[in-house]
Amino acid sequence: MHNLSVFNSLTGKKEKFTTFHKDLVHMYVCGPTVYSNVHLGNCRTFISFDIIYRYLLHLGYKVKYVRNITDVGHLENDSDDGEDPIIKKAKKENIEPMEVVQKYTIDFHENLRKLNTIPPSIEPTATGHILEQIELIEKIIKNGFGYIRNGSVYFDVIKFNKNSTYGKLSRRNLDDLVHNSRTLDGQNDKLNPQDFALWKKADSKHIMKWKSPWGEGFPGWHTECSAMSMKYLGNKFDIHGGGIDLKFPHHDCEIAQSEALNENSKVKYWFHANMLTLNGKKMSKSTGNSVLPGELFSGDNNFFSKPYPPNVVRFLFLQAHYRSILDLSEEALMASEKGLKKLEIGIKNISKLKTSKSTSGFDISKWEMSCYKAMNDDFNTPLLIAELFNAIHYSNSVLMGKEKISKKDKNLLMKKTSIFFSQVLGLNLLVDNKNIVSDKLLGKTLDLLIKIRNKSRSNRDFDTSDKIRDELNKIGITLNDNEDETTYEY
Repeated sequence: MHNLSVFNSLTGKKEKFTTFHKDLVHMYVCGPTVYSNVHLGNCRTFISFDIIYRYLLHLGYKVKYVRNITDVGHLENDSDDGEDPIIKKAKKENIEPMEVVQKYTIDFHENLRKLNTIPPSIEPTATGHILEQIELIEKIIKNGFGYIRNGSVYFDVIKFNKNSTYGKLSRRNLDDLVHNSRTLDGQNDKLNPQDFALWKKADSKHIMKWKSPWGEGFPGWHTECSAMSMKYLGNKFDIHGGGIDLKFPHHDCEIAQSEALNENSKVKYWFHANMLTLNGKKMSKSTGNSVLPGELFSGDNNFFSKPYPPNVVRFLFLQAHYRSILDLSEEALMASEKGLKKLEIGIKNISKLKTSKSTSGFDISKWEMSCYKAMNDDFNTPLLIAELFNAIHYSNSVLMGKEKISKKDKNLLMKKTSIFFSQVLGLNLLVDNKNIVSDKLLGKTLDLLIKIRNKSRSNRDFDTSDKIRDELNKIGITLNDNEDETTYEY
């Protein structure tokens, strides 16, 4: 099942997925800057990488998944001028900068928990890796690609570009970058207007600052990800990604830093999740065209007529390929809610199917291969969802007596629809807004209760066996005693 093909943003092509180490994947994803509530576009990005993480685990890979938290205040627009957004938020809310960090880190984690994402293996913070960033900058200076000006350190893009290519990921022309850079303020200390900061001198009002060989200051925006990815994953690793807005300048700068440190530095695959729009327009706080996850979940917003639960939102996100732009609208959410309900009920009803000696009208094994083919095509969740609907359509035909299914195929269909729906897509199986199946734990618990009940029945302890059956029935779980086995349905 490892015939996985992925789209590489660096080459612009689909490539067969291989790793530097057999069956071990190293993945780094640029996490949030925690000075405000996580927005829905961020959530879509992290759900996209959650799918990648889940599917690689499902295929049997071991995955070291690192996702950083940016809790260092960087200057806005990565320029030499402006105000640290964390300090700006701290002043506005009259709290300490690290209170801002703590508040919005908790918000970030809570929203991703509601959206059922698996936490990363490691979640390092920028403030926890200042020494590593200073060491990285010192090496870049030593290799001749960094220079010091008035307590700040800059990366020399022109010098780097003589033997390499700056902007190779976004395919930007250096001459265009020079032209665009001249429109920015605060370029006086730079040798070249397109150079970027590795370390910034902090003025007396700047709160978040650290001692360095160049004086008190703070690391540049791009420095942290290079330092932390190399610390935890090494100079060569398999996947690096984030939102499409990070392609330039953030990821182009990271590539330049890594190559300036070590010519052998390499990321095999660059992944970028596309943007989320709201009612056909770009999400923007300044224009008021923005809604937060909590506002969507609670219904406390001016865009939607009612609350939409996280499971519906996740399902909507998965109906578009991660590299496609997705529009969030009332119509899309209502369709997502309706489609999800249909899938939930359909998967639930598979357990009710009456079995026959043979199966007609549907090849379960071929269907299973089609599901894998969809996900092996650059994690194509819309195609997988379409295959799940195909399975439910067939299941409904059996339920109405139009087709037949064998006991073996029924069990396979039950197992695989549950795995693709819950384990791969990360959706909670809900019926009537109640969490009926969230993971494997319930199934294992029921198997244990059935084993205890069967032992009680064999010992003629019918009081215990009847009590287990009756108590399960009260919470909507029915036990069916057949000749060969006891099955359950919700």
